Amino acid sequence: MTEPLMEQPPDWTEPGAHPVVPGVHRVPLALPIPSLHAVNVYVIDDPAGPVVVDAGWAMPDSRAALADALGALGHTLADVSQFLVTHAHWDHYSQALTLRESFGTRVRIGRGEETSIKASEGPRRHRRQVDLLRRCGAPDLAAEIEALDRVEEERSIGSRFPDGWLDDGERVGLGRRDLEVFATPGHTRGHVVLRDAAAGLLFAGDHVLPHISPSIGLETEPEPGPLRSYLASLRLVRDMPDTLLLPAHGPVTGSVHTRVDELLRHHEERLTAAADQVRAGRATAFEVASAMPWTRRRRALADLDVFSRMLAVLEIDAHLDVLVDQRVLETDDSNGIRSYAVRA
Repeated sequence: MTEPLMEQPPDWTEPGAHPVVPGVHRVPLALPIPSLHAVNVYVIDDPAGPVVVDAGWAMPDSRAALADALGALGHTLADVSQFLVTHAHWDHYSQALTLRESFGTRVRIGRGEETSIKASEGPRRHRRQVDLLRRCGAPDLAAEIEALDRVEEERSIGSRFPDGWLDDGERVGLGRRDLEVFATPGHTRGHVVLRDAAAGLLFAGDHVLPHISPSIGLETEPEPGPLRSYLASLRLVRDMPDTLLLPAHGPVTGSVHTRVDELLRHHEERLTAAADQVRAGRATAFEVASAMPWTRRRRALADLDVFSRMLAVLEIDAHLDVLVDQRVLETDDSNGIRSYAVRA
């Protein structure tokens, strides 16, 4: 049975510890990414010490904001018993690692993230994306990303490996509630969501977001066909009983199902639009992406920042791959650039 959602502030980014249901508080932490504004971490009361779902970006301001929110709940950073992290993106994972260095806090993350965590130990964080962009017919954009791929701040943290993994189907038993772990690959290959069936809560990370469509396969070692995995993961969550949606970015909302249905429709519309562009003569993912509108403001690809352009081209590449699977399109990789045509 879903617990009633407690009143939320009009601005979801307002700092503080905002009660969601009794024993669960949402804490938004500011991000150095203007398009995302903030990341929600969730503090769960537990006799062994607060359990925190996701952790925020490792920055002094973020650390201070989390400390203030915990202080309002009668705790300190040292009291946190463990971090349960939905995926290895820096805005979810890095602060857990730095707080572990300070306090020895246990950190767990989905087992599927192991491949990308291993790969992230080396240089060229987006080396695989650079290769994919070249295959997509976007060599200039690949060169821009390669030039940006020197972020020393993100390499200043020690070991990126967790203290333990979260496995699909596992039940994390806390003092007052149980959390079921579900692997939801797509956004990253190791993304997990945590479901409190008794209270009707889904800690959704970036898998289901209320206002934006999550990026697909943005990780050091993306899986083949990330959109296939993402759509399957959306259907997995849709088949569960409906719950409150506790997202990483955006306000808590009353129905996971409503938003999943919207996301599935969005991707069906993008698949149709991408196929139409190939029918109109666009042959590569870059050409298709350049002909399509982006964001709610329907901006041109060229008007986006370099990182958003990368995400857009790779998203279209993933959609075109699904259209090949569906036998709508056929593909040719013979010259090192993947081109698409309507299947005869």
